Amino acid sequence: MPRTPLRSRVLAALTAAIALTIPFITAPPAHATAPPAHAAVPPVHAAVPPAHATAASAHATPRTKAAVALLAPTPPMGWNNWAHYECDINESVVLENADALVSTGLAAKGYTYVTVDDCWMARSRSANGDLVADSTKFPHGMAWLGSYLHSKGLKFGIYEDAGWATCAGYPGSGKPNGGGADHFAHDAATFASWGVDYLKLDGCNVYVPSGQTKEQAYKTAYDAQAAALAGSGRSIVFSESAPAYFQSGEWGNPAWFSVLGWVGGDGQLWREGYDIATYNASNPNASRWGSVLGNYGYNRWIGRYAKPGNWNDPDFLIAGDPGLTADESRSQVAIWAMQAAPMILSSKVNSLSSAGLAALGNTNLIAVDQDSAGRQAGVVSSNGSTDVLARPLANGDRAVAVLNRTASTQTITTPLSTIGLNGCTAAAKDLWTGSTTSGVTSLTAGVPSHGTAIWRLTPSSTCTTVPTGQVTGDGAKCLDITNSGTTDGTPVILYGCTGNTNQRWTLGSDGTYRSLGKCLTASGTTAGSAAVLSSCTGATTQRWSARPDGTVTSTASGLCLDVYGGGTADLTKIDTWTCGTHQSNQAWALPN
Repeated sequence: MPRTPLRSRVLAALTAAIALTIPFITAPPAHATAPPAHAAVPPVHAAVPPAHATAASAHATPRTKAAVALLAPTPPMGWNNWAHYECDINESVVLENADALVSTGLAAKGYTYVTVDDCWMARSRSANGDLVADSTKFPHGMAWLGSYLHSKGLKFGIYEDAGWATCAGYPGSGKPNGGGADHFAHDAATFASWGVDYLKLDGCNVYVPSGQTKEQAYKTAYDAQAAALAGSGRSIVFSESAPAYFQSGEWGNPAWFSVLGWVGGDGQLWREGYDIATYNASNPNASRWGSVLGNYGYNRWIGRYAKPGNWNDPDFLIAGDPGLTADESRSQVAIWAMQAAPMILSSKVNSLSSAGLAALGNTNLIAVDQDSAGRQAGVVSSNGSTDVLARPLANGDRAVAVLNRTASTQTITTPLSTIGLNGCTAAAKDLWTGSTTSGVTSLTAGVPSHGTAIWRLTPSSTCTTVPTGQVTGDGAKCLDITNSGTTDGTPVILYGCTGNTNQRWTLGSDGTYRSLGKCLTASGTTAGSAAVLSSCTGATTQRWSARPDGTVTSTASGLCLDVYGGGTADLTKIDTWTCGTHQSNQAWALPN
């Protein structure tokens, strides 16, 4: 079954009431109407802040990229209600989970953002256009809630939508269906007055004017929200959902790559794909592991977009919530940490399993996730059964993780040479046990089904780390040397990833890409020249340059490394061709 797209949950009644003669993005089907608040309201703990200031100008000057990055120099950490409660949200639920973050010690370890997702507001705005909290669910209002969270040392996050309505049919900040003025600046001023520290902006029901593309409409909306936040007078972290509305398949498409290229100028993190599977109260033990693997699957190829202040977000941590085994819970936390992902748990915090709570609070993993270099792990190898990831850290250490996808325990050995530490020894710290072994030349672990082994390596002082691993291209397949041949002129092709040595590449500081002792070579300098393996000579046809958009260009010609004809079948040849714009068959995920 295909996974449900992000926010597959707009009310059918809302959709039916909208005139279909106006171009717009069709919202996915609805989920059930939110139930009423289900717990008694606690006493007031803090004074309500004053009414908000005048709405900021819709044309406020956007923040510089440096200023944007400073808002989240490391991936945000915290809690959001959606994956466990969905619309069954109220003041008591938020306070219960916020208090649990503090009492469990998770808040002290960095989990400080508490975000209220969709369904928090009334069905209509006030007479003067303000967003209004649902008074049954949030009787003290959102300003009071923000003050309460701040009194606990936490930060206040809130949800809105870039369209005319949220995914569940509540008032959105975007332009009305059919056109008109948006509410971005007005709402940003409201959020600032409430003490909001974090805004999640979803992407349902975005109006697409005649003559604009879907992407242009989304960019206009998200740019406007970024400008409004900049003019609000308060520093508010901006989580964007725009890329998720363009994603298809594991590898992606040109529109998705294009959106990923601009969201970092507006905000600090972005949902780039499907929602994580939500808790099913009627079948709480239904497995959610496939959803974790699916979100990891597409996120692992886009590390080029991650850096301090800009983070790929594969969605919530559900570790410790029903639907994952203990090993699966540990794996999700480890994989998210390797990917420098936001660590936003979405669960009932005071009911977390012991394994989930321990993994979420593991300071070794948190340190990897929050590493100041901000480098997302590269894929060293993948073969359908095992994934090996490596991540360079700010102090010269290297984090390495081995994921076992199979249904049984596997003993897996990873030589240091395969992760870029050729001829080296290292001290290896097991991040689960905390024990360190010195002088290792390989990593070996018995990895349980769906489990992940993870280490932090400190290489010996004489080591030089060289990016090593698979080069992944269109269809999430690998750059492969035909039949492992080493004869000069052996064709380089696209092939399903196997983890074999003929798919292991070393990226030299001289611009060479080497495998099996030879160099990736452009056989000519004209478009259509085949990519082959040849003896390394220092020729410019053997030098390559990786660009931020994922393309790899030949120094000799400026042409792009290209999967011929956009094919994804095994044995498709690799050539060089005129560089296009965000072409899927010219994007490559490289080891680091």
